Amino acid sequence: MKTKFAAFAAAAGFVLATGSAIAHHSFAAEFDANQAVNLKGTVTKIEWMNPHTYFYMDVAEPDGAVINWGLEMGSPNGLMRAGWTRNTLKVGDVVTVEGSRAKDKAHIGNARVVTLASTGKRLFAASSQADTTPQR
Repeated sequence: MKTKFAAFAAAAGFVLATGSAIAHHSFAAEFDANQAVNLKGTVTKIEWMNPHTYFYMDVAEPDGAVINWGLEMGSPNGLMRAGWTRNTLKVGDVVTVEGSRAKDKAHIGNARVVTLASTGKRLFAASSQADTTPQR
């Protein structure tokens, strides 16, 4: 009986663990490092959860249209190590984002740096993009 329960518990754990692993992806699977974006807008929604934190922002286009962009950041743990808290970014905040656009050209990006307009504070977004800065 103990063996059957242990086997069931192991199988259930495996199924639950692979669900989040399937949802996780590498930067290169979704984003194009050669398609840089620099966006300024107002935060409309924040999803602080694993495996990636997302936030959404309204960005005004030159023609006056407002586009809602979804931006991926690192995990909550990675963000906390970079100086973030759950209260760093709030709905209504004006921010500037430096990052990379989705390969499919959707209004989705991977944020590398988020700058808060209210304080000018620049925060690393714990991006999964490899550092492309030349080493000296």
